[in-house]
Amino acid sequence: MKKIHIPSETGKFMFCLFFTFLSCCHVCFSELSLNQTNTMIELSSFLNISDWNLPGSERNPCSWNGVLCSRPDNSSVISLSLSNFDLSNSSFLPLVCNLQTLESLDVSNNRLSSIPDGFVTDCERLIGLKHLNFSTNNFSSSPGFRGFSKLAVLDFSHNVLSGNIGDYGFDGLVQLRSLNLSFNRLTGSVPVHLTKGLEKLEVSDNGLSGTIPEGIDDYQELKLIDLSDNQLSGSIPSSLGNLSKLESLLLSNNYLSGPIPESLSSIQTLRRFAANRNRFMGRIPSGITKHLENLDLSFNNLVGSIPDDLLSQLKLVSVDLSSNQLVGWIPQSISSSLVRLRLGSNKLTGSVYSAAFESLQNLIYLEMDNNSLTGLIPPSFGNLVSLSLLNLAMNEFTGILPPAFGNLTRLQVIKLQQNKLTGEIPDTISFLSNLFILNISWNSLSGSIPPSVSNLTRLSSMNLQGNNLSGIIPDNIRNLEDLIELQLGQNQLRGRIPVMPRKLQISLNLSYNLFEGSIPTTLSELDRLEVLDLSNNKFSGEIPDLLRRLLSLTQLILSNNQLTGNIPKFTKNVLLNVSGNPGIKLNNEDKFSIPKTSSGKSKLVLVIIFVASGICAIVAGIITVIVLKLSRRFKGINNIEADQNEEGSTVLPEVIHGKLLTSNALHRSNINFTKAVEAVAHPESALYQTMFWSYYRVVMPSGSSYFIKKLNTRDRIFQQASSEQLELELEMLGKLHHTNIMVPLAYVLYSEGCLLVYDFAHTCTLYDVLHNPTSDVVDWTSRYSIAVGIAQGISYLHGSISNGRDPILLPDLSSKKIILKSLTEPLVGDIELFKVIDPSRSNSSLSAVAGTIGYIPPEYAYTMRVTMAGNVYSFGVILLELLTGRPAVSEGRDLAKWVQSHSSHQEQQNDILDLRVSKTSTVATKQMLLALSIALACINISPGARPKMKTVLRMLTRL
Repeated sequence: MKKIHIPSETGKFMFCLFFTFLSCCHVCFSELSLNQTNTMIELSSFLNISDWNLPGSERNPCSWNGVLCSRPDNSSVISLSLSNFDLSNSSFLPLVCNLQTLESLDVSNNRLSSIPDGFVTDCERLIGLKHLNFSTNNFSSSPGFRGFSKLAVLDFSHNVLSGNIGDYGFDGLVQLRSLNLSFNRLTGSVPVHLTKGLEKLEVSDNGLSGTIPEGIDDYQELKLIDLSDNQLSGSIPSSLGNLSKLESLLLSNNYLSGPIPESLSSIQTLRRFAANRNRFMGRIPSGITKHLENLDLSFNNLVGSIPDDLLSQLKLVSVDLSSNQLVGWIPQSISSSLVRLRLGSNKLTGSVYSAAFESLQNLIYLEMDNNSLTGLIPPSFGNLVSLSLLNLAMNEFTGILPPAFGNLTRLQVIKLQQNKLTGEIPDTISFLSNLFILNISWNSLSGSIPPSVSNLTRLSSMNLQGNNLSGIIPDNIRNLEDLIELQLGQNQLRGRIPVMPRKLQISLNLSYNLFEGSIPTTLSELDRLEVLDLSNNKFSGEIPDLLRRLLSLTQLILSNNQLTGNIPKFTKNVLLNVSGNPGIKLNNEDKFSIPKTSSGKSKLVLVIIFVASGICAIVAGIITVIVLKLSRRFKGINNIEADQNEEGSTVLPEVIHGKLLTSNALHRSNINFTKAVEAVAHPESALYQTMFWSYYRVVMPSGSSYFIKKLNTRDRIFQQASSEQLELELEMLGKLHHTNIMVPLAYVLYSEGCLLVYDFAHTCTLYDVLHNPTSDVVDWTSRYSIAVGIAQGISYLHGSISNGRDPILLPDLSSKKIILKSLTEPLVGDIELFKVIDPSRSNSSLSAVAGTIGYIPPEYAYTMRVTMAGNVYSFGVILLELLTGRPAVSEGRDLAKWVQSHSSHQEQQNDILDLRVSKTSTVATKQMLLALSIALACINISPGARPKMKTVLRMLTRL
């Protein structure tokens, strides 16, 4: 027998190391089965995903983007994420079912519209499949998933699912832990026949109706319930207090009523409770915040006082009780963990307990506006070192501005208007180096404007009007380089008007003061200014001809002075008021262009555009950014001025590039780019102008008329960067298709900027039709059709869910931007501004956002960004115009605020409506009152309380 050699110790070690190496090699080089590899290669070929098709990549699908394989051997595909791959053809889905080991499939954020039957029959055999994400697509229906016995997470949010929620068969998913159906069009009642192990139920932003079922407390594993933005009614069942694991309960924006149940305070895990914008009544129960971090009960009908313990709980981060009917004093015990406290628009009284605010080092937002609070502003507010926004407006605070405010170096917005404050503006205000908005108007402040305000270098709006300030305007006010609004009217200021900040844009208001002498010619340098009000002073001499340089000017108010001489020839865009100047010479043309107002009304007219209570302070700063942003998109172009040749003919600018965006053969044969450039070469032929655009009508060689929009480019700085991105963005706009959207047919890049070409609309704007005294009264049927059409257009632009793209927001939405093809066909215009700059993705470095006065939502004052909720607010104002027949701003009154103040009493609501229309029939009156409730929901002061545009459209179509 042969002897077996036993290796030495060293040999044994090497022997083990060799086999260990072989074992490791087996693990390292293990790969997918042939079946799974072939499936992945077939998927790659079908989907044509660029980084899946790189040379050699087919050897290792586990390295592909979105593919996750089992660890550590990479022997099977367990997760496949095809999110954001711009997929529109869903026929690949059954192929995925060949991956027998698949546990998770994510096809969210695509443009898929259907699920093939083969997917259900093949994938229900996958015993490991636990996670399906179909969110943010175009699915209008869902197949039955009853056979998916192991499915734990199903997400169909942000689609267009319709029909009764009970018909979808979700009750067959016995292992389901999370169901998300939010942002769809589902109807029916809240589902109660799901698996008892459910942990998350999200069905917000649908059309669910009925009550919250009592049986919902059977789902003892629930951690999240989101029923917000539906049409639920009735009360909150007290049995919800039995859900011992519940962490978030979201019921916002429904029609729920009754009291807030005390039983919710017994849920020790509950961290967030949002029930804002409902119809809850009664008192807030004591102990409701015992375990909460976030509470939102705003915009309800809650009464009584704030419970003493409500604000004192240690875990509290955010409390919003604004817009209720709460009375009494603010509690004296407030948690130091609070970040956000909103108590505005109630009936709170008494003084504010100073000691309660001494240790709130984390507080960022504090709003107590529109109450009846009295006494001094607590000096302890100076300890709120994290404060970013302080709003104490419209109360009855007395005494001085606390010098301790100088400690609030992070403060960005301070609103103290309409109180009874006295004394001087403290020098310590100059320490607020981050301040954007300063509004201390309509108080009784005295003394002079401290020169130290020039240290507020980030200030965009300063409103000191309606006080007793005296002395001169400091010369160094010119150092406020970001200032776009300055309101100094109704004081006792005198002396020389200094050089003003060059970026002033919204308004310069020096009315009702003691200025005298000639109007300074330095004002002509404010080439971005929209409104200049010098009325009710003692100015003398002639109106400077140099003021005609103010190309952005829309209103020039010079009434009640001592001016003499002729009136310079301003453009037709300038509304000029020189009444009360006996020495002014009027010719026949002037009589038609210069309004005369009675002395009794002149004061109201003077403040016509200052009624937004500071929220308009940031309206136009972004205009500068927009112009700069667009201007830098043009490459390699020199400044070219149209000049005259020896024969006197105009040398037209060169067309650099023109592109048709429409597939309509008639338009493609009619549009001539050279003719478009020729038409805009004569500014005097413009139909009208705005801050952004000049509008022209051009007749093409074929005889067809088109609408041309030319960007106003007077700064001549359009020659820096590439135009490629601009072209891509314009081409994206050209792909939009909706009957209520004004979509460009073509664009032209030429040496002086950019032109956009549109189909010519033979009518005018909604503003013209509603507010032109010579126009016929528009009936309710037409107004309703216009409202629905506008809502459809905005919903389409917002609808990234149903249209497979990012939402398009409207930085400037007003009735002047709604073009009427007919009295039933509105077009939403100026959609291009959002593609020039996307304010929703900006940060607070933007000093302002664009908009038209009267339509600007309040939150823009401190968020500095355009949002979908902001667009809803602007639409609400347009709807109010349709309902009342009044413009957004008239006779010194803001329409939204006027309606809100008159709508609290049912008997006054009829008087809000345009009686010329509502009195025509009882049906019209009823429908208009229902539409009024929708408009009021849209103009809520809280962005989170406003309905989504899709919900607004749904409510309108159900009138």
